[in-house]
Amino acid sequence: MAKCDEGYICDVCGEEVEAITESDLYLRFVIGMLDPEILHTSAERHLRCNPSLSQFIVDVRFDAVVLEGDFDKRQLDVTFVQERESLVTRGWKRLQEIAGSDLSILEYPLPEVCEALRRQAEQG
Repeated sequence: MAKCDEGYICDVCGEEVEAITESDLYLRFVIGMLDPEILHTSAERHLRCNPSLSQFIVDVRFDAVVLEGDFDKRQLDVTFVQERESLVTRGWKRLQEIAGSDLSILEYPLPEVCEALRRQAEQG
């Protein structure tokens, strides 16, 4: 089977990531944590298989993820946590919006990420 026919396989659990709405890879892309140039070569994970990021999704439609240990958001700076929750939650909501849409992949990121990518392309 061709790689494109296999879908994306989670680097952690080995199961298929069946929808963009459960994709850690695309969430990281949408919020600007992943350069578009390496999107196709980056490892995929289910959101729940990356609790260090998914713990910051705060929405009644998403079952909260709790991470124990040093990177538990309850152990981090309150201002950092609020900023990260805002960004990651907006990114997760963006995944819900783009699921099943006919948008170009270049239109997936949050507006401020698209603007930063545009500025970066103009510079060089």
